[in-house]
Amino acid sequence: MASPSPALDIFISGDGIVGRSLALLLAREKLRVGLSAAPPALPGAAKVGADIRAYALTPASRALLESIRAWPEDDTLATPVLAMQVHGDEGSELNFSAALHGPNRGDLRGAPALNWIVDAPVLEEGLATALRYQPQIERVPQGQEVKAPLTVVCEGRASATRSALGVDYDMAPYAQHALAARVRCERPHGQVARQWFLRDESAGEVLALLPLGGPHGDTVAVVWSVSPKRAAFLQELTPKAYAEALALACGHALGAMELVSERRAWPLVRARARQWSGRSAQGAWVLAGDAAHAVHPLAGQGLNLGLADVAELARVLREREEWRSVADPKLLRRYERARKAGMLPLDLGMDALQRLYTREGPFWNQLRAWGLRGVEHSGWLKHWLARQAMGA
Repeated sequence: MASPSPALDIFISGDGIVGRSLALLLAREKLRVGLSAAPPALPGAAKVGADIRAYALTPASRALLESIRAWPEDDTLATPVLAMQVHGDEGSELNFSAALHGPNRGDLRGAPALNWIVDAPVLEEGLATALRYQPQIERVPQGQEVKAPLTVVCEGRASATRSALGVDYDMAPYAQHALAARVRCERPHGQVARQWFLRDESAGEVLALLPLGGPHGDTVAVVWSVSPKRAAFLQELTPKAYAEALALACGHALGAMELVSERRAWPLVRARARQWSGRSAQGAWVLAGDAAHAVHPLAGQGLNLGLADVAELARVLREREEWRSVADPKLLRRYERARKAGMLPLDLGMDALQRLYTREGPFWNQLRAWGLRGVEHSGWLKHWLARQAMGA
């Protein structure tokens, strides 16, 4: 089929949060953008369950989404995280707060939050609304052939376009599944994100409770990284038994719990494409988001890394020399080098931390406890880690 428009500058393959955000940013630069549209639901198709994903978005990600008018205005839909508690071996703890780790240390006005917890459907709806008011963006039916000088692949980890381009995507499974759910708690969450590195009978597990429902909410998003066998066991429990197991695992930090959603699990991997830009017979291409990389969710940075890709690619294209086209290979390699370097410390750090907390034995228990307590009292290192997590 012919291209829907001969005047497209860029085609974005992928209709998720990363692809939509990029389309809106590029359209603001007066570029003509084609964005692949999700196929319409077939008549009589089974209804898919509710999307229970939630994202911890950094101040940088919030600023990007605000700039394209896709940030939720209702404060119950974007819950500010004012503090984070990390619990490790032998009673060790690490605590972060917006007051101490913002741009102006000790000044709450300088750091309204460490991050914000937002439901995936809320972000998608906000982006969909913004797209309807952007005439520079043309929606292209999925599967339709498109000709544009540059194609940006934002299709996720299982990208068919990336595979068709022959790009190697190295994946290293973590032998863990992330089990997500929503629970209502006996006590309000207090705008605190909580995380446990669990040992003993729950060796190697990471449990995170992310606050939802606004500043006074009592609901949390649960992300429990466990072995595939344990994930299956937890999914098979009755809602009441699951809630009791969860409350026990987190030491009844928020009192009794009630499951209020389905439970969904997916395998965890560390992944990275070997090449993020190049040329094919159809033209130049670049990768962004999960099509380029995937990290362990224990720091909650997956979508933030994808939005950082978006911001960097938009910046490179905006600041290009007048004589360079959007498809110039040197231009695209600038983006690739910048993003590979930018995400490397976080990628290596999260991988090392995950592997450290799967080690068994008294020595490793003591080492982890010593390290966590050391960071808690380190001052400058703790502040630096907090700023990295905030995307600063």
